Amino acid sequence: MEPAAVALCFLLRDTPDGAEVMLGVKKTGFGSGKVVGPGGHVEAGETDAIAACREIHEEAGITVRPEDLQDAGVVQFVFPARPEWNMSARMFTARRWEGEPRESDEIAPAWFSTRALPVERMWQDADHWLPVVLEGRRVNVVVTLATDNETVASSESLLP
Repeated sequence: MEPAAVALCFLLRDTPDGAEVMLGVKKTGFGSGKVVGPGGHVEAGETDAIAACREIHEEAGITVRPEDLQDAGVVQFVFPARPEWNMSARMFTARRWEGEPRESDEIAPAWFSTRALPVERMWQDADHWLPVVLEGRRVNVVVTLATDNETVASSESLLP
């Protein structure tokens, strides 16, 4: 079974107290109740960048142009107990956009310090790759979840 193609976009801004990232509390569906990055499935005919821009607009009311995205790499999520959940997630960051984040049916957005991410409220794997992405580096990681579909069984970086 081919993993689902997903695109995520992390908005970054600088404040007097340091860099912040926009994340959101997922309100429905997969990951409900967790703090997540805006994003979702790549639809037929879309590039990963177009999907990331569409998703952040749908979920947070923000307009990002594809040319303002920085490619931050890929995280492969493997769910051995639920292979239909497997996904290949293209990560992007953006420092230019239009609009202010607003709550949608999908997420309730909020700004978080990149030095104090709410990892206790996120998927357990986020700590394995998100800090690297927020530092402006690229990732190429395979995260394998345990049979509880929550705990990280292994995380392997494929970059040198």
